[in-house]
Amino acid sequence: MGWTDRQCRLCFAPALWNGQDAILKERLFGLTGKEGSNGEDVKESYYYLDATPTHSYTKALYKYPQNRYPYNELLTQNQGRDKTLGEVELADLGLFDNDAYFDVLQEVAKRSPNDLLWRINVTNHGQQTSPLHVLASVWFRNMWRWQHPESKVTSKPSITFDADKQCLRITHDELGDLLFYCESSATSPQWLFTENETNKEKVFNLKNDTPYTKDAFHRYIINNQKEAVNPNQSGTKSAAHYQFNIEPGQTIEVKCRLHLVNEDNSVAGLDEFDKLFSQRRQECEEFYQDVLPKGLTQEDTLISRQGYAGLLWTKQFYEFIVKDWIHGDSETPNPSLARQNGRNHDWPHFHARDVLSMPDKWEYPWFAAWDTAFHMLPFVKIDPDFAKSQLLLLLREWYMHPNGQMPAYEWNFSDVNPPVHAWAVWRVYKMADPKGNRDLDFLERAFQKLLINFTWWINRKDVDGKHVFGGGFLGLDNIGVFDRSRPLPGGGYLNQADGTAWMASYCLLMLSMAIELAKHRSAYEDIASKFFEHFVNITDAINSLGGSGLWDSEDGFYYDQLNFKNEAPIPLKVRSLVGLLPMIAVTVLEQSEIDLLPGFKKRMNWFLENRPELTKYVTEYKAGTGKNSGLRLLSVPSKERLTSCLQYLVSEEEFLSNFGVRSLSKVHEKQPFQFWHDGEHNEVNYVPGESDSWMFGGNSNWRGPIWFPVNYLIVEALERYHHFYGNDLQIEAPKGSGNLIALDQIADLISGRLISLFQKDEKGYRPCFGQGHGYRYADRESWQGLLHFHEYFHAETGEGLGASHQTGWTSLVVRLIRERAEKLTNHKQ
Repeated sequence: MGWTDRQCRLCFAPALWNGQDAILKERLFGLTGKEGSNGEDVKESYYYLDATPTHSYTKALYKYPQNRYPYNELLTQNQGRDKTLGEVELADLGLFDNDAYFDVLQEVAKRSPNDLLWRINVTNHGQQTSPLHVLASVWFRNMWRWQHPESKVTSKPSITFDADKQCLRITHDELGDLLFYCESSATSPQWLFTENETNKEKVFNLKNDTPYTKDAFHRYIINNQKEAVNPNQSGTKSAAHYQFNIEPGQTIEVKCRLHLVNEDNSVAGLDEFDKLFSQRRQECEEFYQDVLPKGLTQEDTLISRQGYAGLLWTKQFYEFIVKDWIHGDSETPNPSLARQNGRNHDWPHFHARDVLSMPDKWEYPWFAAWDTAFHMLPFVKIDPDFAKSQLLLLLREWYMHPNGQMPAYEWNFSDVNPPVHAWAVWRVYKMADPKGNRDLDFLERAFQKLLINFTWWINRKDVDGKHVFGGGFLGLDNIGVFDRSRPLPGGGYLNQADGTAWMASYCLLMLSMAIELAKHRSAYEDIASKFFEHFVNITDAINSLGGSGLWDSEDGFYYDQLNFKNEAPIPLKVRSLVGLLPMIAVTVLEQSEIDLLPGFKKRMNWFLENRPELTKYVTEYKAGTGKNSGLRLLSVPSKERLTSCLQYLVSEEEFLSNFGVRSLSKVHEKQPFQFWHDGEHNEVNYVPGESDSWMFGGNSNWRGPIWFPVNYLIVEALERYHHFYGNDLQIEAPKGSGNLIALDQIADLISGRLISLFQKDEKGYRPCFGQGHGYRYADRESWQGLLHFHEYFHAETGEGLGASHQTGWTSLVVRLIRERAEKLTNHKQ
């Protein structure tokens, strides 16, 4: 919950000690790798409560146990634990029993961009008076030690104590001179100083450069090593150290201010502190009153506000310069030679020093390309400029590979995420200004780079050159029979229904963008024709390649195919999102727009007239004067195949859960898919919760749970189909209910179930917290109204799983709430 400037030079954050822990609480604790039963997992309770897009006001809450934090117990009880039992959490060990914890509520308000006020309120919810050490800490990121190539710093920065002003004086070549004040009505602080230098003796068994190292405050407070801090009251890391004894129900307050010396001097010290906080809170309220749709319920407002807060709090300065990383720092032992040939070594151009929207600042403190695309849809309503800049950033030459590939994520840039960037660009373009005064420059800049990326996909992921695509796991991790990003049994290769669907969708998005640009620059008519033709070829391939393509006429569903040389393709009959994704490749063209582009219209008509065999699944035309007249539908499934897929989608025995669309059909609970080849056996079972194997590290599961990103794409696709078919296409939904409803109503049905994950039921329980310890959030006042936005959700109970703070793509729930409210408003009008 710390803060920094936009280049992460000067940082501030609190540190805590309850008098019992073995270590100073300076950072969140969690399990990594195989320390737990489900991969990385943060073991703390914290909540992002509010934020404005300028960060003029933010609020977050951390719950700190008063009893000894069970570091060893969490490690030992989770290590080797049966994966079907779930993780052992703090609450399982009784850390919140009897409310023996502190609420640490942090708020930051800006007087100006270079004048920040910071408030820490600590409330004792326990039944006993309890001690607490609070350290309001400021420090410089150590850039002087490794001589940062882009830094203009010519001398080492410093933090000293100004006895006259009773505050810290902070000096930095780039940032200038700043003052840092701290005050509490309960007691005065002790100012501690050290250097932000690694304790080499402890870490590397080497001689320290200074006796004052970055772990000094821990050694001083907990180990009583008075010599650990600098008595000269100077360094590059400092803290105002407070010691409190807090009575039950009592709240103590620490006020801080950080500001440039030469700015904002009209207010001295901590004067007008409360006045400014009151003003910024009011502005935050007014901002969201304006941004959120009118008429939202209190519940939906709460979900939306905390969804936006999570997005904003999870922006992070991210620096990764591959060339520097490979060679290591001059002041520390050289990295292993394996690093020079390991992951990302073939991305030497990669040079990130930016503020990015992260999936999660603990488990995923690095960007992921397809996550970023989904983040930007909710972002666009609160900060459209940031949304556009983030999408353009990942297309810049210091991110995108010279061959056109977009970096997937830090762990392996060369992995392949689904190509959803074009979708995000197109949606953000239209949503940033729905009134029509749209940013053509943004669209064109993105389109030009996306052309390069599209070409990379065509050249690298169409194995046979037949318009059917592979690509690996494509973000869906363990959804397949095999690890799809590794060599397959017997040297085979996959034709992937999802990979092909993603590329068909990519074509349609590029077609839509090209048509939009062609309205203003006629040269884009040519490229629009190219994407129209390419879409037709992909659609024909997925539907009819080698007979029936990836469509299984017996089941009425799309499946992956395993291919071996000189053998017939083997369909892998796993009913999963892989087979539903072809539905998302759909767009509706307005004939009136086509008529404005004579070149494109002429070439499209020639194609339809001269190659009719390729258009049977692609386009329909509605003539006349009705509501849907003058529309052309381009979609991968025909109406008949769409209807067949929808039968599976709306069946509660297959995909439709009480909480959205399952990633794997429930039919595999009783009928696991089994595959034998060359004596090797593979099996796919319905697993509605956490993964039951270590496939892909075991911290992600697409074999049953609810995932927001693909659910959202399905909802959008259903709405586009309805735009074309209207009430002419109705499906019984849920299957067996006897209710025939149009496709937009099916979209509403799915949206409502997704939103319900976060809403209180009649007993006050929110499904996302599960039944185990969810009672706290319903029965205890100090836990009510707090939300987590998990990575994915148990398909049968709704319990949040995976990363607990992956607000990024799960904040799509905010979009669903908005869209539902807007529909209701339009309906009333």
